[in-house]
Amino acid sequence: MTDKQLGRIENAINTHSNPTELRITDMRIAVVAANYDYPIIRIDTNQGVYGLGEVRDAGHAMDALRFKSIILGQNPCNVDMIFRAIKRFGNWGREGGGVSGIEIALMDLIGKVYGVPCYQLLGGKYRDKVRLYGDTPTPDDPTPDDFVEAVKGRRDRGLTWIKFDLRPSLFETGDSPLIGHDARHETDFEMGKWFKAPMAGRGVKLTDETIERAAHVVSEVRKAVGNGVQLCVDHFGENYLTADEVIRLGKALEPYNLAWMEDPVSRFDIPGHKVVADALLTPIAAGEDLYLRDGFREAIQTRAFDIVHPDLLTSGGLMETKRISDDAEEQGIPTALHCAGSPIGFMANIHTAAAISSFLACEHHGLDLPFWEGLVTGLEPDYMADGYVKVPEKPGLGVDLNLEAIEENLRTPGTMFLPTDEWNTPKLGFWRPDDRWPE
Repeated sequence: MTDKQLGRIENAINTHSNPTELRITDMRIAVVAANYDYPIIRIDTNQGVYGLGEVRDAGHAMDALRFKSIILGQNPCNVDMIFRAIKRFGNWGREGGGVSGIEIALMDLIGKVYGVPCYQLLGGKYRDKVRLYGDTPTPDDPTPDDFVEAVKGRRDRGLTWIKFDLRPSLFETGDSPLIGHDARHETDFEMGKWFKAPMAGRGVKLTDETIERAAHVVSEVRKAVGNGVQLCVDHFGENYLTADEVIRLGKALEPYNLAWMEDPVSRFDIPGHKVVADALLTPIAAGEDLYLRDGFREAIQTRAFDIVHPDLLTSGGLMETKRISDDAEEQGIPTALHCAGSPIGFMANIHTAAAISSFLACEHHGLDLPFWEGLVTGLEPDYMADGYVKVPEKPGLGVDLNLEAIEENLRTPGTMFLPTDEWNTPKLGFWRPDDRWPE
């Protein structure tokens, strides 16, 4: 290699950064108030370059800050080593947000250091544009006409893949919509209503009438948008219905060719997912609260999911989610990506989606927030034209924070990226930081 060629390579790297001497010096947080809290991470280094990440939506900044003492002084380029050191302390759901958010920030930082987009760190891309699916909440008045209006609104924005919520509120309207009633005093304690078995309190819930009502909603939506749009439904299950009830409902929805039914039973009930998936012709998508490859292994190996649906802000970040998708692909299972975060988490999903071979669509959950796009710089005004997002070619995630917009939308005013020195000191375990106790 000639000196001239070597110079070109060196010029492609961020010249103010010597990667082997790079060290993490700080981690700070800004919590944005949106449809959920968005705890945004900034990891700083001794060379001025920083990386941006995000804790899972509705998660807590502390989930990331508790790892600060572990990563201080580390070279952020050793992202896999850092990830392996901290991943054992994460967990399912929002508890995976700290580990995942740090991984995203490190990948953003490495991309900036070496002057490459994050998708390149995952092995390159399979597509230049990533298809979106739009989340559509249940209307306040859950009538078929209101559902149709909501979904058509998504289609009119160019989306060709739309998810809408069939929440339990739909089943609880009308005269005697459900069988029986909850046992008395079952709701005396608000905290006690979570994470029960689906039959607790009431037993079987759905009547034929409520199933017909749900099927009518889906039928009207399908008629309104036609077969040129992929439709999927969410929030009807998630431990509200038994697997048998989900199957009864799912069979009534089969004529409308849904792309998937999402999270039909408890997130922990992998055998229950398989029962539903085997019984229905409509695909089952699940996994948004599962953590790491380990969390998906049983579902993939037993084919309990027809579509794996990780949220990379829980599943472990960009690299781990790519590994999950590769594991699924080996079993003939494609991947869709769940995303309900800020533009930082969203762009991490776009880069990951670009690198996944057997990919379907990536969620956009910020469509109703007027300030969402403005939280960052680097998004084009028509960034989701025709329902697709162009994969950025800029280094790292390809976007940066709009600090003025972040400041305007903080959960607590005046708290943007304040010092977090109280998290610098490691907890005392089997290590004696100053050897103050003699042998």
